Amino acid sequence: MATKRRQHSDEFKAKVALEAVKGVRTLSELSSTFKVHPTVIARWKTQLMEGAAEIFGGGNGSRPKSEEELTAPLYEKIGRLEVEVDWLKKKL
Repeated sequence: MATKRRQHSDEFKAKVALEAVKGVRTLSELSSTFKVHPTVIARWKTQLMEGAAEIFGGGNGSRPKSEEELTAPLYEKIGRLEVEVDWLKKKL
């Protein structure tokens, strides 16, 4: 019978990745401490390093969209669908 894959929480991944970034212990030491394969720890570490720039990005690029920007395409779609329904009612 195969073993079930473990699912780690985001907090756990962050904790392990931060330990890897610190460099106090090697990946193999972290692997034995946290019971996670060294390759997985290395992947989490690279994800942390790549995502760290987004945290401190400030106003560059991605900003939260306003409610109007989110709802405008939806209202357009509703309008198109209402026109299609009216057209179909006339044809049937």
